[in-house]
Amino acid sequence: MSFKLRYNSPVVLTFALISTIVYFINDPTLSNSAQGGALVSLVSLPSGFDFSSITNYLNLILYVFGHSSIDHLIGNLTFILLLGPTLEEKYGSNDLIIMIIFTAIVTGILNILFFSEGLWGASGIVFMFIILISFANNKLGGIPLTFVLILILFVGKEVIKGFESNNISEFAHIAGGIIGSVFGFISMSGKNTEENEADKYDILT
Repeated sequence: MSFKLRYNSPVVLTFALISTIVYFINDPTLSNSAQGGALVSLVSLPSGFDFSSITNYLNLILYVFGHSSIDHLIGNLTFILLLGPTLEEKYGSNDLIIMIIFTAIVTGILNILFFSEGLWGASGIVFMFIILISFANNKLGGIPLTFVLILILFVGKEVIKGFESNNISEFAHIAGGIIGSVFGFISMSGKNTEENEADKYDILT
C-alpha cells in the first residue's frame, strides 16, 4: 500500500496557502493600523474607501488574505482547514468560491457603510463556515438544532463582545455568521425542492 499526499480540497488549501504566503511577505510585526508590509495596502480594506480607486475595489475581496499576527492567521486557518473540506465536498468547489467571495464583499461593504475602521482577515469567512457546517448533515428537513446551538454559542458571544473595547471586528464575525445562515437555508430550500420533484416523479411512474 502506497501513501501519497492529495490536494483533496483545492479551494480551501489554496486559500490557506495564499494567506500564509501573504503573511510572511508582509512584516510579521504588522499592527492593526495596516502600516508597513509589502502587501498591506492590497490585502486590507481601508477605513476611507476611495470609490475612484481600482485598488480599493480589489481590497473588497483581497482583505480576507491579510492577517495582523501569526495568532490571527493560525486561528483562522485552523477553522478553515477543519471545516472547509467538508463544505467543499458537500457544495462543490465552484459554489464554495462564490460563497467566500460573496461573504467577503458583503461584509466589506457593510463595514464601509457603518464603521470608520479598516478591515482585514478571514474571520467573516470562518464564521460563515462555522454556521454553514451546522447544516451539513441535515437530511430530515426543518431547522437543525446544531444550527441553533452554534448560533447562540458563536454569534451570541460576538454580539456580547461587541460592547467591549478591543481591536477585534466582531461585526465581521456576526456578518459572516448571518451570511452562512442564509446560505444554509438556501441549500435546504433547494434540497427540499429537489426531493419534492423526485417524489412527484415516483408517483407518476
